[in-house]
Amino acid sequence: MMRLKNKTTLILIAVSFLFISCNKTDWNESYREKNKAPFGTYIVFNEASTLFNDNKIITLKENIFDYLTYNYLEIEEEDNYYNYICIKASGHKFTSSGVESLLRFVHNGNTAFISLNHFTTDLKEQLDFEITNLDKEKHNPSQLKQLAGSLSLEHKKYAEKNYDFDRNIRKNYISTFNKNKSIVLGTQDVNGKEEPNFIKIYHGKGAVYIHTQPNVFTNYFMINEKYDYAENVLSYLPNRTVLWDPLIRTSKHSSKENENKESIFSFFLKNESLTWFLYVSLFGLLLFMLFNARRKQRPIPIVNGLKNSTVEFTQTIANLYHKENNHKDLVTKKIGYFFEKVRTLYLLETNNLNSAFIERLALKSENKLSNTKYLINTIIALNKKYECSEEELVSLNKMIENFFKIK
Repeated sequence: MMRLKNKTTLILIAVSFLFISCNKTDWNESYREKNKAPFGTYIVFNEASTLFNDNKIITLKENIFDYLTYNYLEIEEEDNYYNYICIKASGHKFTSSGVESLLRFVHNGNTAFISLNHFTTDLKEQLDFEITNLDKEKHNPSQLKQLAGSLSLEHKKYAEKNYDFDRNIRKNYISTFNKNKSIVLGTQDVNGKEEPNFIKIYHGKGAVYIHTQPNVFTNYFMINEKYDYAENVLSYLPNRTVLWDPLIRTSKHSSKENENKESIFSFFLKNESLTWFLYVSLFGLLLFMLFNARRKQRPIPIVNGLKNSTVEFTQTIANLYHKENNHKDLVTKKIGYFFEKVRTLYLLETNNLNSAFIERLALKSENKLSNTKYLINTIIALNKKYECSEEELVSLNKMIENFFKIK
């Protein structure tokens, strides 16, 4: 089992002093890694390297979907697996494509630990579990302060011990899950009944750990001698390099982000003075066009020479597909282009995408075997879908470009 080192004591003293010295303590739940307030995650984040036996901690500076899209060549090396960790209030920045990408990453042998108060529908549907939160209407610090709770772990080392927490423990538990591919690792007391709040879901070669009480990892409980529960929960994870997700970035290719963007005209119309400015500007533009409609001298036409319009034609066709949102058709054509290039460059038949084909393709293209497997498995998965999203199209295009860059 992983143990904390002496520097934990120093961090606890420093954060405790900060709590005491502040005139007004912020009791809001932020879960921010740089926040030393009671419900930030400064301590557990800074102790992560110690918890995982000095393995490297990589803090994601981009959305997990973008990170896996642009870095899969580096992270899919042979015998080099990762722990993905996300401890937040909610997973609202997970898009459906981001969830699929993360689960594909887990399926290849990696591990994901996700502790949230609110899980997205996509994540629950993909992993086949449901959450019940009896305290979902309680949000402000004074209400949450009343929510004491008792948690326990199922492992034989911890089975006889209950972990009592004096505040901010919602009755938030896993109400249903697939018992054929999941096991219960921890429970909590809900109205006198033990309900699961910590489960392990097997997914391909890897596993996803779902935990419904992110507050137990915050500074408040670390300095109140409850760090042993957080330490024991994280001890279920293997000793690997950690991808720590602060969940501060929305995907650059997220359709949800684009849908939520407010138009500039909506912003102007919400403010009366800006609305009048807009009207006056439009009126002035009309006057300018009216008085300058007739030119004093006929323009001299410029005769341009013939030019090659192949590129413009290709762009026009591509824009046509893009405006129709026919991402599946573009994905199909992109896959066809990829296989045609494989047949031309490497003289390989592409009718049977088995392991022998993948090994020959990796050898001839001088790509790593794991990267080639990831690309071919992605192509097989996309071929089976009736519809594809813009994120999946962008991800496939980037992977194909990276594949041929080796050449």
